[in-house]
Amino acid sequence: MDSLNLIKNDPWLEPYKTDIEHRFQLSVSKEKELAGKGKSLSDFADGYLYFGLHKTEQGWVIREWAPNATDIFLIGNFSEWKENTKYRFSKLKNGVWELKLKTGEIKHLDLYKLSMHWNGGHGERIPAWATRVVQDKKTYIFSAQVWSPSRPYKFKKKKFKPQISPLLIYECHIGMAQEEERIGSYNEFREKILPRIAKDGYNAIQIMAIQEHPYYGSFGYHVSSFFAPSSRFGTPDELKQLIDEAHASGIAVIMDIVHSHAVKNEVEGLGRFDGSYNQFFYGDHRREHPAWDSLCFDYGKNEVIHFLLSNCKYWLEEFKFDGFRFDGVTSMLYYDHGLGKAFGSYNDYYDGGQDENAITYLTLANKLIHEVNPHAITIAEEMSGMPGLAAKTEDGGIGFDYRMAMGIPDFWIKIIKEKKDEEWNPSAIFWELTNRRSDEKTINYAESHDQALVGDKTIIFRLIDDQMYWHMMKNDTNMAVDRGMSLHKMIRLVTLSTINGGYLNFMGNEFGHPEWIDFPREGNGWSYKYARRQWSLVDRKDLKYEYLGNFDEAMIKLVKDVKHFEQSPIIKLWDNGGDQILAFMRKDLLFIFNFHPFKSFTDYGILAPKGSYKTVLNTDSYTFGGYGLIDESIEHFTIPDPLYKKEKKEWLRLYLPARSAQVLKLQKRK
Repeated sequence: MDSLNLIKNDPWLEPYKTDIEHRFQLSVSKEKELAGKGKSLSDFADGYLYFGLHKTEQGWVIREWAPNATDIFLIGNFSEWKENTKYRFSKLKNGVWELKLKTGEIKHLDLYKLSMHWNGGHGERIPAWATRVVQDKKTYIFSAQVWSPSRPYKFKKKKFKPQISPLLIYECHIGMAQEEERIGSYNEFREKILPRIAKDGYNAIQIMAIQEHPYYGSFGYHVSSFFAPSSRFGTPDELKQLIDEAHASGIAVIMDIVHSHAVKNEVEGLGRFDGSYNQFFYGDHRREHPAWDSLCFDYGKNEVIHFLLSNCKYWLEEFKFDGFRFDGVTSMLYYDHGLGKAFGSYNDYYDGGQDENAITYLTLANKLIHEVNPHAITIAEEMSGMPGLAAKTEDGGIGFDYRMAMGIPDFWIKIIKEKKDEEWNPSAIFWELTNRRSDEKTINYAESHDQALVGDKTIIFRLIDDQMYWHMMKNDTNMAVDRGMSLHKMIRLVTLSTINGGYLNFMGNEFGHPEWIDFPREGNGWSYKYARRQWSLVDRKDLKYEYLGNFDEAMIKLVKDVKHFEQSPIIKLWDNGGDQILAFMRKDLLFIFNFHPFKSFTDYGILAPKGSYKTVLNTDSYTFGGYGLIDESIEHFTIPDPLYKKEKKEWLRLYLPARSAQVLKLQKRK
């Protein structure tokens, strides 16, 4: 066969041609095996329509896959939580069990579980395909719940096509998206937070912790019920309404989906669903994740692939999610989960330590998602740099639309912690922000939720620290605060302005939310103090948080208003390590950064396309908490230089205040 485009686009992959083409063939063969003749992956991924609890014309039917079970009973408040032959399942083929009930034998809001029997034991289980799971507020016990309202929510916006050029993501968590020390709701988010996001200009939200999880403090990453939206935040219908209204505001909704592992719990989760250790997960030493205290799916089983692919389609079809950010992809790709591996050469990606079953699953998942919704968005959270992860499946890639640029936040943390301000090197900054594969789109971000977790610090808190508690009043001059706010704006602007796909911000960080994120746990006395967002800080007119919020809104608008900004070439015009100056152009926008902590430059010369320029964004503006040193009303004209006549470049002479950035727009070419 001819080489795949993935290899053609990167000659350094030629030595690994056999491995890449082998993986491609594995996904092609597996798709044929699963879909069968004349059917598609989407047809195969209809498991959620067959398994689980469903209302029928005669009453109800519930089905579960439990090949190791010897007997199953449906128990609940309708049976006084006792086994009753009326609620006994019948065994069908291939490990499938079924129970049919008449109308009235169960009803809306009834609680239920499975009483599972196997050779040598039995136990209560929540159905694997349950779509509604609730926790008793007194006993803290989880149960499945019949969800069949008489007037189910109907989407008002039937069709929605994300406008994502560029993709501007507001990462959020429903529970902590409110100010009181408690868990927030879908309705509160829809009513209070969505308008903020729309005003800020973001065109997508990425919601964490949607799939039900027993422990709130896991941030939603220890999933127990994969088809159930977390009831902590409200009902399934309330989630649907949130998504519907987001679409009405032009905002795409991306789900942070967890298919990389599952919670170990047996009663609430899939740990030993039918009494066996290897139903959904590996049965050997690979079963438990060594770092996450969780269980690893066996992607080599068709039944597991069916479960997970059906899960993808379910969220797309039933809730109208616009795509997924797949969590923990690195862990899936490698048998050793990528732990302790440097990934310093291409050989590290093709040394035999890769889980081909997981790679096949991810390839099929991407293909399915785009088959169900051609406009869907898929993002990989992956740190190893696996080539082709965000390349098309037909080119030999794994098929994600974007990959997270996970090295960028690590770079910012490292430079803030280890470098003096006068050691910030513009060449190193530019290289880190633009070092990526040309055939794969990335999501740039300065910080996500990861950088804010307890034990770590947000960028603003690293820069200002405890001075934030005392010196964030607008009438208070403080050098540490001024420095921190200046760098906070510059870091975000240079990170956003160098995107080739999209940009992400975690909620509240746009206005410099102080402190860290810490969910209620035994170690903090089950406190919600740090599991919330203090929106009042940015709303108050006497605090400097408003300045940072204003800047973020202006920055987002600037980029959003440029059609296909992320696709435009980045042309470096100037970088000078001694002066700490960086300048580059994208289309008609000229971005200039002076990272020097104390040197301001008058009539600083930058070779730029000849013409006239006007200031369209300035981090030093009073509006953004700056010193107002730049006169934005001035139109700047380039000055000819015979040496650069052929290049059609001329000198642009500018005033560059220390620790500031400005964006100029080319008005007309000479």
